[in-house]
Amino acid sequence: MTKLNDTIHRVTQRVIDNSRGSRSAYLELMDREGDRQVNRGTLSCSNLAHAYAGAEEDQKAIMLARGPNLGIVTAYNDMLSAHQPYYRYPERMKIWAREVGATVQVAGGTPAMCDGVTQGEDGMELSLFSRDTIALSTVVALSHAMYDGVALLGICDKIVPGLLMGALRFGHLPAIFVPSGPMGTGISNKEKQRTRQLYAEGKVGREELLASEMGSYHSPGTCTFYGTANSNQMMMEMMGLHVPGAAFVPPGAKLRQELSRAATHRLAALKKDGDDFRPLARVVDEKAIINAAIGLLATGGSTNHAIHIPAMARAAGIQFDWNDLAELSSAVPLVARVYPNGSGDVNRFHDAGGMAYVIGTLLDEGLAHDDILTIWDGGFEAYAREPGMDGDDLAWRDPGPSGDPEMLRPASDPFQADGGMRLVEGNLGRACFKSSAVKREHWSIEAPCRVFETQHAVNEAFKKGELDRDVVVVVRFQGPRANGMPELHKLTPALGVLQDRGYHVALVTDGRMSGASGKVPAAIHCTPEALGGGPLSRLRDGDIVTVSAETGTLSTTADLDSREPAPQPHTQSGMGRELFAMFRANADGAEQGASSMLAMAGL
Repeated sequence: MTKLNDTIHRVTQRVIDNSRGSRSAYLELMDREGDRQVNRGTLSCSNLAHAYAGAEEDQKAIMLARGPNLGIVTAYNDMLSAHQPYYRYPERMKIWAREVGATVQVAGGTPAMCDGVTQGEDGMELSLFSRDTIALSTVVALSHAMYDGVALLGICDKIVPGLLMGALRFGHLPAIFVPSGPMGTGISNKEKQRTRQLYAEGKVGREELLASEMGSYHSPGTCTFYGTANSNQMMMEMMGLHVPGAAFVPPGAKLRQELSRAATHRLAALKKDGDDFRPLARVVDEKAIINAAIGLLATGGSTNHAIHIPAMARAAGIQFDWNDLAELSSAVPLVARVYPNGSGDVNRFHDAGGMAYVIGTLLDEGLAHDDILTIWDGGFEAYAREPGMDGDDLAWRDPGPSGDPEMLRPASDPFQADGGMRLVEGNLGRACFKSSAVKREHWSIEAPCRVFETQHAVNEAFKKGELDRDVVVVVRFQGPRANGMPELHKLTPALGVLQDRGYHVALVTDGRMSGASGKVPAAIHCTPEALGGGPLSRLRDGDIVTVSAETGTLSTTADLDSREPAPQPHTQSGMGRELFAMFRANADGAEQGASSMLAMAGL
């Protein structure tokens, strides 16, 4: 067994120490819930009759015989391509459950936003808080005390974190995530990016842009770039919450069906009165959270998880912050380059060895915890093997060497020595900088800033030629309390064009960029946010701003203390945003997870 890296050991121990009180309180609550909470065996006859009324007769018979009853919480809708395949999952899972003397009921559904559809639109201001809504929906679904295990059907951006945060409040039950896989590869990512930049410059029209986008996003399944959705799937593997290797097998494949069948059988086997009980509260511990962060860093995953990992951790009584993430980043090498950090998409990544290769090489070098409690028999080492079919049966095998050294490298010979998720801080606050997506010559910039309060205003200034110079673009009042912290993905093409023209350009914002953050240096999730007098509210056009991943700097030479903060420029109404006023008013900072639900619960 390889000795664990000293830095990872140190950070893990610090997280354990910092979490001692909150983690103990959480586990005590879960133990009490497991002992106290009513279940099917203690529900009244009237309650049970209501719960069984809609069941088919053979399923009802198994329920009455007290076989395990598994609850599905599903984020199915057929607008969101990644979730469209879930339409048939419940009926199949009911059949598979009966094979092992169990039953399945759909406990409830959750919302499932597509950030790709809402990018740049008012609906994006609901996106981050949809995570809390999903968590609350999960809690409501599981409140019926009918279930011996939970199957979580979700993939995309806020959906997996929300499902996990909600399910952790029922952590006395076992739980498994069941993914559906990525769509097939469309046009090349390089061609898609080129068309977007040409459109931003006015050199191609909407017809050409639409044809390009539909060539990229063209069928059921997860979008194939390595954004938040696919980073979610990576993390579920790193935490041991999938059947090993389930993350990136495409929809419709025989292997995908058999992995989902195996998940159903396995969940039934994890029941409390069985001989292999593994409650979610014990699976998601400090080491599992550290493994999730390690996977994020090693693969160059989504910046959104600098917000989601602390929030998921808090739901399990674990304290994890950006200091922990940055210190881990100093020790974890970048072993994968997947678009937008490389040329190939997640299908090519999977074909080259995928998560089995990543986990294997991390374990070989002592760069991940090998002793986490997973949902699968065989421990975390089982996740270093890739699934396949041996006739009609599932089988796992060693993935062998990297099938594409331009995409996957061993941890002993990585693309770069650190994980590329850096903390920058100074008199403008604290922010995240994803250096793994940015060429090293662009890691530092010092230039006059131009201050904006919407991404639309940035793009208008770009079209007028007002940004054709060295510039730090500041987009403020985009934090969780201001407007729900939307992604600002519409900025990427324009800023990319400016960089390609030879200008030194950077972005500073208290908002989010996409999980597909690209080649332009960006200090994002800046905290404290502008609303309430944060430093960004005191910046003025022309102030000199320094952003540097090299030195970890986010600062200005301006005398901010001598200035009054700018007023919030907009209010949130329309598109239902007014109904989310409670979420905005009570949200905590980005580094804590930007959650109103957790803040109000005192977690």
